[in-house]
Amino acid sequence: MRRALVGCLALSLAAPPLGVFLVLRRLSLIGDALGHAILPGVALGATLGGLSLAAMSAGGLVAGLAIVLLAGLAARGTGLREDASLAGFYLVALALGVVIVSAGSPGVDLMDLLFGAVLGVDDGALLFIASVATLTLVSLALMWRPLVVETFDPGFLRHAGGGGVAWHLMFLALVVLTLVAAFHALGTLMAVGLMMLPATGARFWSATVGGQVVAAVMMAMVASVLGLVVSFHADVPSGPAIVLAAGALWVAGLLAGPRGSLLRQRISRPHLAG
Repeated sequence: MRRALVGCLALSLAAPPLGVFLVLRRLSLIGDALGHAILPGVALGATLGGLSLAAMSAGGLVAGLAIVLLAGLAARGTGLREDASLAGFYLVALALGVVIVSAGSPGVDLMDLLFGAVLGVDDGALLFIASVATLTLVSLALMWRPLVVETFDPGFLRHAGGGGVAWHLMFLALVVLTLVAAFHALGTLMAVGLMMLPATGARFWSATVGGQVVAAVMMAMVASVLGLVVSFHADVPSGPAIVLAAGALWVAGLLAGPRGSLLRQRISRPHLAG
């Protein structure tokens, strides 16, 4: 339980800031796609190396980065939109991952790969999660300014020689790496929930990028604690409980947040304001 809490709090520091930038770039579904895309690599790593942390992590990282590069090359070579290209590749990757697990991974439970086993996080997985979270936070701190400029005005950064494509690829690499780390606790599907739900909910609490990052991190931490407590006392799976807690916080912001919520828009209507 203590390892699960520490691991989820570490993920709460690293994953939501990446989700905020995905939302601002209108790439919210890419996080979900990359979560599926790492599955064949994880499954192949488990087939070749058993339930080895290094094998599954390396496989997931290679698969995720390969899908990002292939989707980018297909989009630039054919004129297909990048999100549509990524959708095609991730669906193939998801199906391939299920086939690999079903065909040749004795002892590997597909449900554990998809939905995780946060209470089963061991010292090795916890150290890996903490290392990735630290690397992600340090990288975001170093690339914050060009990443913000590239998010809101990519043309300006490109004309100024700021290397827009390089920052975009580095950012996607961080997303893949964080999802691989989160997979060990929450599975390939639930890991996206802790990244995207707080990020989308943060838009109802702050107008600035920094404010949204802080709000998303706080929501993810609260969701992690609430989810683990509910899981322990109600005997429900921990990963889904954490994501449901994050979903409840997202709904609360949607209904009554100080910015753009349903309640705020109803109060701001002209015929009610007078």
